[in-house]
Amino acid sequence: MGYSNIETLAVGLDEDELIEKIQGVHILGIRSRTRVTEKVLAAANRLLCIGCFCIGTNQVSLDAARRAGVPVFNAPYSNTRSVAELVLGEIVMLLRRIPEKSKACHEGGWDKSAKNSFELRGKTLGIVGYGHIGSQLSVLAEAMGMQVRYFDIEKKLAIGNARPVATLAELLSTSDVVSLHVPATPQTKNMIGEAEIAAMKKGSYFINASRGNVVVIEPLAQAIKDGKILGAAVDVFPKEPAANGEEFESPLRNLPNVILTPHIGGSTLEAQANIGLEVAEKLVKYSDNGSTIGAVNFPEVSLPVKAGGTRFLHIHKNVPGIMRRLNELFSARDLNISAQFLQTDPEIGYVVVDVDGDVDETEFLGELSALDGTVRARFLY
Repeated sequence: MGYSNIETLAVGLDEDELIEKIQGVHILGIRSRTRVTEKVLAAANRLLCIGCFCIGTNQVSLDAARRAGVPVFNAPYSNTRSVAELVLGEIVMLLRRIPEKSKACHEGGWDKSAKNSFELRGKTLGIVGYGHIGSQLSVLAEAMGMQVRYFDIEKKLAIGNARPVATLAELLSTSDVVSLHVPATPQTKNMIGEAEIAAMKKGSYFINASRGNVVVIEPLAQAIKDGKILGAAVDVFPKEPAANGEEFESPLRNLPNVILTPHIGGSTLEAQANIGLEVAEKLVKYSDNGSTIGAVNFPEVSLPVKAGGTRFLHIHKNVPGIMRRLNELFSARDLNISAQFLQTDPEIGYVVVDVDGDVDETEFLGELSALDGTVRARFLY
């Protein structure tokens, strides 16, 4: 559509600021710190779609966006390699006790002891969540000589020589290194707590580069102090600073052999470029041809673009009879439907319609919008 009125902001906006800024905006692009609430969506008078230039979409009220006819896009796999590489590097550093040896050198110390320093080769890596990141880590770790076991609530085909285990408890009790790679869901909230930490193998290592609310931090910190866990690397936390200048607080601070990073699993130039390209492409495709492939809160529809004809988009409540009435509007104007793609979820339906014939787009769009049950209607070309 050739959008040229583009405004970029260096920092995230709070709710009131976003409500003011969103007036007249067709496409909104955000990072993880900007929250799009139901109140913000209610104030958006021209919003077509939202692009989350990050992995998660927790910062958007997805249900409210769907009800408003606003698809939300993200880039769920663009940082896969970056996170897997970070975790592998952390495993090497933890097993060699690099964090505390480096700290000692900076303070003028000199500790050449090999106590509690190990090679990766032959050690067992337990991966919780064998999705895109977990499976990529599996490949990298196996190439370094590790034995890989994984636990996932869904049946996943093993890559290489990795083997699934039946329960989380089995994984925790048999792994030398445990690495978490699960999404933030009600089922994963606090999934690693005092009991799970207690079930871990004595002298093992713990890594969380998934989501902050998956782990209860206090028992993890205590297990490190007690020597049950020899080291940990944590990139995500239950409470994270809202801005770069805000102090980070955690019970894990100043513990030996603990790597703390400020949620940088995907913070590489390559991952950021991939995220930017993937989300931008999804926004352009929706804007230009109505494709919702990759939307996290919307029926996925993609109707191939054809030469000639006229394309309308119609988002409506998923109620009986609405498609019949919609098609009757086209028929009443002697418009031949040359292509049509409908998908629904329990709440809404989304249909892309190509028609042949002469039509006054503005007038007909008004009729589509007035159809009972309509959430939003658009004319594309």
